[in-house]
Amino acid sequence: MKLALFGGGAMGRLISARAKDEGHEVALVLTSRDAQRSADELQDLLRGHDAAIDFSVAGAVLSNVTACVRAGVPIVVGTTGWSLHEPDVRRVVEEHGGALLYGANFSIGVNIFYRIVARAAELFQDVPYYASFIEEAHHARKRDAPSGTALRLRDLLAPVADDIPVASTRAGYIPGTHRVGFDSDADQVMLTHTARTREGFAAGALLAAGWIVGQQGTYEFSDVLNKILAERTIRK
Repeated sequence: MKLALFGGGAMGRLISARAKDEGHEVALVLTSRDAQRSADELQDLLRGHDAAIDFSVAGAVLSNVTACVRAGVPIVVGTTGWSLHEPDVRRVVEEHGGALLYGANFSIGVNIFYRIVARAAELFQDVPYYASFIEEAHHARKRDAPSGTALRLRDLLAPVADDIPVASTRAGYIPGTHRVGFDSDADQVMLTHTARTREGFAAGALLAAGWIVGQQGTYEFSDVLNKILAERTIRK
């Protein structure tokens, strides 16, 4: 694939390196230095790419998606914290017949973790004396708190309780840890996902980019993961 990349930070550099290892061409990298470019300039730069991947900042997502769909380039968004702009993003994608695949977390393990937590929520739904809670920890440079993954987990736990506490830690170099607990006076059940590196996020984002080519509409990564993996297996 010929890829465009929004974001030159740690995740952007990791995706760029992994993409090259997988035989893709990262032909364009747009960073904060390109923020002053007009929409027309961005569209001209993006045309001819197979897909774009966005790991920039929340405030740039709407303009990045708009530029991509106008240029006819499908986009994968791994940036978090832009939920307030989601209605506008969806509208732009629909108006231009574009393609967007977004996710709070592109790790395959995390997306399986979502399903485990959802099943646990079903099991605890009828046991009112267990209190659910979420803990998440990331490196000191991560801006949004709670993380997008933690917010997704909170949504999955909604059948258990209306007000689920989320504790966030930002310190050191932690790639990402998420814990979901169910606590009673007798015992505690704790489910944990720990990211050892960010490689899993990069691998998932590239997998998503390969799938979104030729698609139309707005998709959430965890909702289409089974389809992506199944189609990838068939192609092999």
